[in-house]
Amino acid sequence: LAATFENVGAGISVVDADLYLVAWNSRYLELFNYPPGLVRVGVPVADLIRHNAEQGDFGPGDVAHHVEKRLEHLRRGQEHSVERHRNDCRVIKIVGGSMPGGGYVFVSLINEGVNVARALNPLGITVFVLAYRLPGEGWLNRTDVPLQDAQRAMRLIRSHAAEFRIDPAKLGICGFSAGGHLGGTLTVGHDDPVYRPVDGADRLSARPAFSGLIYPVTQFSSAGPNSRSGPNLLGPNPQPGAAARFDVLARAGAGMPPLFLCHAMDDGTVPYSQSVALMEAARRHKVPVETHLLERGGHGFGAASLPRTNSGSRWLEWFATWTATHV
Repeated sequence: LAATFENVGAGISVVDADLYLVAWNSRYLELFNYPPGLVRVGVPVADLIRHNAEQGDFGPGDVAHHVEKRLEHLRRGQEHSVERHRNDCRVIKIVGGSMPGGGYVFVSLINEGVNVARALNPLGITVFVLAYRLPGEGWLNRTDVPLQDAQRAMRLIRSHAAEFRIDPAKLGICGFSAGGHLGGTLTVGHDDPVYRPVDGADRLSARPAFSGLIYPVTQFSSAGPNSRSGPNLLGPNPQPGAAARFDVLARAGAGMPPLFLCHAMDDGTVPYSQSVALMEAARRHKVPVETHLLERGGHGFGAASLPRTNSGSRWLEWFATWTATHV
């Protein structure tokens, strides 16, 4: 298991059902300043979390509270590790939220989530990866659940900004493929009433300060036959008007935040015209926009799939530089 994880670009650790450490990779050890002998098979993961809390990896607050909070995340199978990738407790000035793709049938958490966090953290950007619910999982309002999760995540992060030591006014997003469509939908529909308020966090804005959309689907009707995001989101019998609600191009307007677009022109799944059309809409509405069209790259290149010989392999550096000029 540990040998398999060595091929993964992100730091990973695995615990068993009783919350004892089973396996880890070398990238995981690089994330924290563990003393010799602490990380071993069979150690209670609570010991590792307590050490990290005492080192300040989770920010200010009671150590016991941080330990119990993260143990509860593990008991519920809830992702929490990306909250800790904090550049050795440096002050963070920009925040990003990654929305992985997957055609609304799965969520590409590693390629377009955790690996994005790993790439942006050293550049001073804190990243939260959104493991959003999927429309085909049997939810009552299937078309709304991804946007519900995106809006709620933005509001929850802003409500805990002091705990995370971030500036809530600088919270942006970065979405990929179907996650790019979700990010685009949040960009134009951040105030859509898609769920009843749960608590005080829902009084906060869900509007991104900036939106990075990477090989995004921006309009189902023009995305072509190889993109299945539209049918997968809307389902076999969509409600009247559902497609219009999720048409990012049609809803584009002057109120959008600044946009960063990146797309490969040899993308065989989502045509690059989807990004070009959104760029043109942003220009019409005088919304700041930067667009990078790669000669090669295909679809789904995420954070680390492009070879260094491809100039587009530096797109995350471009994105980080661009965000600094717009927040």
